[in-house]
Amino acid sequence: MIPIHDTIKSRESPFITLTLILINAWAFLYELSLGRELEAFILRYGLVPARYTLSAGWDEDLLFRYLPFFTSMFLHGGWIHFLGNMWYLWIFGDNVEDRMGHLRYLIFYLLCGFIAGYTQYWTQPLSTVPLIGASGAIAGVLGAYLFLFPHSTVVTLVPVFLFLTAVEIPAVLFLVLWFFMQFLNGAIAITSVSQVTGGVAWWAHIGGFLAGFFLVPVFKKRQVPRYYEDEAWPSW
Repeated sequence: MIPIHDTIKSRESPFITLTLILINAWAFLYELSLGRELEAFILRYGLVPARYTLSAGWDEDLLFRYLPFFTSMFLHGGWIHFLGNMWYLWIFGDNVEDRMGHLRYLIFYLLCGFIAGYTQYWTQPLSTVPLIGASGAIAGVLGAYLFLFPHSTVVTLVPVFLFLTAVEIPAVLFLVLWFFMQFLNGAIAITSVSQVTGGVAWWAHIGGFLAGFFLVPVFKKRQVPRYYEDEAWPSW
């Protein structure tokens, strides 16, 4: 399923969402310019679980030791990886930013990304493959969107026979199905050789999504605009 757009219009300019997309774009273009130096760069600024599990020989400076938990969420492994992540951030991030405010949203995004990386670390502690990508932080945005806009719909391209057809899907169904697929793949991956050799960071997605969902009450604006009153969970 490929989301095209949601049906909730943001009231304010998504300044932080746009800024995050631009930073990710700059970082990705910088990666493309590195040539043979790219591997060393990714190893340095990507999140390598074994760096913390088998700490001998790694840089002990606290700043550079934990910096990859944040720098890794601005790096990507290819055009599809980059464009897919930025598309999801653009579609769902503006509304979440609207409900949290710019500064709270930025802190929320970075915190979800950190929790996502930490979750992946605990599920693959011996992996020497760098974890990179914004998907853990964006999963947090998806979790927040589910909490804040359960009655929204997402216009989505779905395969019907041999053609892609645009269909309005309830946001709850779209996001719950997305989370279920991450959990199913994560459950399979945690018992496979990919624990050591790498692959998709399914548990980063799971950790980020759950963090985003449960952190919403801490970060959302206390006063909900009338425009949104019908979009929130009635009892929350």
